[in-house]
Amino acid sequence: MFNRIAIAAATLVLTTPLAMAGPIDSACVRSDRAQGNTPLCGCIQQVADQTLSRSDQRRAARFFRDPHEAQEARTSDSSSDSAFWSRYTNFANTAAAYCS
Repeated sequence: MFNRIAIAAATLVLTTPLAMAGPIDSACVRSDRAQGNTPLCGCIQQVADQTLSRSDQRRAARFFRDPHEAQEARTSDSSSDSAFWSRYTNFANTAAAYCS
């Protein structure tokens, strides 16, 4: 009985992170460019999890809906936007290398 509970708990713990889509993954799957390419979007989300905070991920996910928002962040004079853009560029370059 205990073994079954332990196996069920381990299965739940090991599979739950895989079932949870992050903000980048969700935005990617819904985007026209990805056309529902779930494995690619999942890979990009994995890179986002390693390189961006959750708040950065939410902000970057908005770029899928509104690319102009990315342009505004890139050209902003704000130091916080500049710091974000540096992190975002690192994420994008890493995702391109890792997920291609």
